[in-house]
Amino acid sequence: MMTSNGYSNLKLFCGTSNFELGDKIAKRIGVTVGRCTVRRFSDGEIFTEIEENVREADVFIIQSTCAPANENLMELLVMIDAFKRASAARITAVIPYYGYARQDRKVQPRTPISAKLVADLLTAAGTNRILAMDLHAGQIQGFFNIPFDHLFATPVFLEYIEEKKLNKDLVMVSPDAGGTERARAYAKRLEADLAIIDKRREKANESEVMNIIGSVKGKNIIIVDDMVDTAGTMVQAAHALKDQGAKLVYGMCTHPVLSGSAVDRIAKSPMEGVLVCDTIPLTEKAKSCSKIHQLSVSVILSEAIRRIHTGDSVSSLFV
Repeated sequence: MMTSNGYSNLKLFCGTSNFELGDKIAKRIGVTVGRCTVRRFSDGEIFTEIEENVREADVFIIQSTCAPANENLMELLVMIDAFKRASAARITAVIPYYGYARQDRKVQPRTPISAKLVADLLTAAGTNRILAMDLHAGQIQGFFNIPFDHLFATPVFLEYIEEKKLNKDLVMVSPDAGGTERARAYAKRLEADLAIIDKRREKANESEVMNIIGSVKGKNIIIVDDMVDTAGTMVQAAHALKDQGAKLVYGMCTHPVLSGSAVDRIAKSPMEGVLVCDTIPLTEKAKSCSKIHQLSVSVILSEAIRRIHTGDSVSSLFV
């Protein structure tokens, strides 16, 4: 039986980390967010109760495993288990921000590959499909033995850049060698130049800009990354670019982790602004920062959910 919006048996639920994004997605699809109670016992244990029938339903759970990462991850696992035991036909975990993604390989002896552990936990809980956005490392898709759709926020950023006419005399800058492919993809679509920052990390969460590969003098700059955590890398890059004669410097990232003193660093930086997405909700401090501008990925995720539910191809969204 088809519903009035043309979708059969689609159920959309939100974890506590993505209420606003989930509401936007639901409105775009034309459904209401499902009723589900998530609460904690006095000792911190998470309890979930689904307050409507989901038997044989196509269930989508929207939950980023952002800070507090362990709480949000456990909440997602508990919700998945509840839907599995309630006889949902299919459970898709929509994870706009995949936490623990930076631990995707062993870089030192006797260390974990936590991104793989999270993949195993999600699969063991009963997830049938994963939908995520801008993974820190694309190979994380291979940690799963279930279908995995990896989307990108590129269309949202491109639309904003062209609308605000930021693509004049533009150079896309990768803050490190690992992000070169991402910056090159933007440069190609915007017909912009490319520059790379050679950075050496002395210890965790601290970085030092060593050299800029490419010409930036007299150019408008956009530093592009998948996430901004402490903002140390991006701010140091902005200073180095300014020292090399760059005109206007902007930052751009999909996931605004913004831990520690990140917001203060951005506010005091020489950057004109930082574009971020709503894969992670902003804190009140970040919302009040005039340099941080948030764009929504709801249009991309809602279209992906629609196509997954109806069995249409999602490949055209892999931009």
